[in-house]
Amino acid sequence: MSLVTALVAAMQLKDPYTRGHGDRVGQASALIGVELRLADDMVAALRLAGTLHDIGKLGVPGGLLRKPGPLTAAERETVQRHPGHGYALVRGSEVPAVARVAVLHHHERLDGRGYPHGLAGRHIPWPARIVAVADALDAMTSTRSYRQARSVPAALAELRSCQGSQFDPSVVDALARALARHPWPPPPSEPLPPALYAVRGGRSAYL
Repeated sequence: MSLVTALVAAMQLKDPYTRGHGDRVGQASALIGVELRLADDMVAALRLAGTLHDIGKLGVPGGLLRKPGPLTAAERETVQRHPGHGYALVRGSEVPAVARVAVLHHHERLDGRGYPHGLAGRHIPWPARIVAVADALDAMTSTRSYRQARSVPAALAELRSCQGSQFDPSVVDALARALARHPWPPPPSEPLPPALYAVRGGRSAYL
């Protein structure tokens, strides 16, 4: 637990935008997991995955993270290394495998045009497909330096327009069902339970 807490605190100090972003992505990931009727331990691991998904941005220069305008091609390439940086941080730790693979692959796309490995379709681990949708939801419904937040209906419409190419349709559908019953953005959540961090990172049957 101390490792995860320290990593999240360091990321929040480096990039103020991430204050709350990881927590909300974790909550959205868990909502999707519940909607898909995953086991409780898998839902808990998904919440941790969302919380940690951008932890690799610790390895990206702060100026790039806070840049108000568009990135150059070289700058974009630097930022796109963050999934690998994040995986390096959690690899070999007690962080569950569900969370580790989501950290590494949450920017893959179903059409194979994502990064870091260009995986496509069902070759993308299911936790990463869930965190990708949760991440996109919070990104679109949060105000950033270069644009205002979108409404939840507008964000869902954008997710649906990209399902099948970028996002898993079953995950988008699960999120839409969950948001019909739960407010977004959500109220601040309770800290993750310490027991979650004790889950061994062995390979899961779901991967």
